[in-house]
Amino acid sequence: MDHAAIRYLEAKRSIDDRAMADEVLATVRRSLPPDPTILEAGCGTGTMVPRLLELGITDGTYRGVDRDETVIAFARDDRPKELRNGGRQVDVSPRGFRVDDMAVSFVVGDALDAFADVSDADLFVAASFADLVPIPALLDTITTALRPGGLAYLPLTFDGETVFQPDHPADEQVIDAYHQAIDARPGRDARAGRHLLHEFQDSPGELLAVASSDWIVRPRDGVYPTDEAYFLTRILDFVESSLSNASPPVPDLADWLEVRRSQLAASELTYVAHNYDLLYRTAGD
Repeated sequence: MDHAAIRYLEAKRSIDDRAMADEVLATVRRSLPPDPTILEAGCGTGTMVPRLLELGITDGTYRGVDRDETVIAFARDDRPKELRNGGRQVDVSPRGFRVDDMAVSFVVGDALDAFADVSDADLFVAASFADLVPIPALLDTITTALRPGGLAYLPLTFDGETVFQPDHPADEQVIDAYHQAIDARPGRDARAGRHLLHEFQDSPGELLAVASSDWIVRPRDGVYPTDEAYFLTRILDFVESSLSNASPPVPDLADWLEVRRSQLAASELTYVAHNYDLLYRTAGD
């Protein structure tokens, strides 16, 4: 089991919860029919399920897909325990569980291919996902999987702005190079948020809601909440792995990383990543 990936996904859960826009979530709730069919691409450890239940969406079916079998195994094992400990009735099955009146399943697969058999979903969720895949392919999947008038909810979509504080003289060159390295990977888009905003505004459906949902991680009273220091550790690791073999080399990268890791160890580092939450309704309802 990839404990590093699972720990990272669980560590960012409290950060996601702070960031997600309440007004967009409320519009999701108001716009869903009873007994909805819900799909989630890139579901990770399944943290969207407790959020949906907390929002009052307690019936219907939910199917989450992720290509990492380790995080799917964790979702199948851990989410039922969490919900049962929270006082909900949970009945476990081999591929998932039933909680309240919602049937939940987690499946290993490619999220852009796994829903090819679906054309009548009410809600398609993709959190922190749209910047990782080609946007045209994602839009095709959304259009195919949703019924006419179905909802696409894309929270925490990265939009190409990253801030580390306090200031460092190499910030601009490191962060610019980091974003360029993301864009250089096949199918990736460091400005997916604004590009999806344009795509939805230019589509025949309706952009029901959009709001900023920035990740903001900072120490409180000298410590980071929950496991958020680990989240920052992984973010710095991502920057290092993205730029360690850059050509030409990024000047002062080694000093920048050393200073940032020292600031993290001293609970002095603040990190901000700019995201959008988007809610789109397909045409034809």
